[in-house]
Amino acid sequence: MKISWLGHSCFIIEEKEKNLITDPYYPGLDSYGDKPKADIVTLSHSHPGHSYIEGIADNPKQINGPGEYEKEGVFITGITSFHDDREGETKGKNTIYLIEIGDLALCHLGDLGHRLTPQILDELGDIDILFLPVGEITTIPLDIAVEIIGQLSPRIVIPMHYKTDTLDTNLQPVGKFLQKMGIREPEIKMELSVTSSSLPLNTQVVVLDYLKNL
Repeated sequence: MKISWLGHSCFIIEEKEKNLITDPYYPGLDSYGDKPKADIVTLSHSHPGHSYIEGIADNPKQINGPGEYEKEGVFITGITSFHDDREGETKGKNTIYLIEIGDLALCHLGDLGHRLTPQILDELGDIDILFLPVGEITTIPLDIAVEIIGQLSPRIVIPMHYKTDTLDTNLQPVGKFLQKMGIREPEIKMELSVTSSSLPLNTQVVVLDYLKNL
């Protein structure tokens, strides 16, 4: 499997002949060039920074909300959550996605705004790769982000939804999260290639691209 970060909360996940993209964003928020192609697109919530389906080529299957989905051997479970810690009262709902491709289990938290409930933890089960929002401000604070890592014990954590040179927002940069995790020299990759047999034994944080923002 190959994972590349397209900016913000948007990733392209490639496994053999299948391409999946998470949370595509509108032009001007960040920059991923020409329209990427995908077979499947997951949308965590309706904000244009996370649901700009028009930016994706090839008319992909859209997955937009809770439920169980399957396409060409990719199994996806959408789990109800909220964009705030008031059950959606201020910012509305958010969908967490459990994505099972091949023999790997991935979890994309979207714009999660609260602690994981026992029910959500039970639905997620064992996670190999966790896409975790770390920019604070509009999502979980860093204390809860670190708590979630401890609860899920993923093999790999990929930070997302933070300020970069090309994403000029009020989000925090990734360095604050790394400091919280006690990481001085993070592993930085332009893309992540991984198999079930190459997963680390203990949780490892992998920062994708945006080298200058540490």
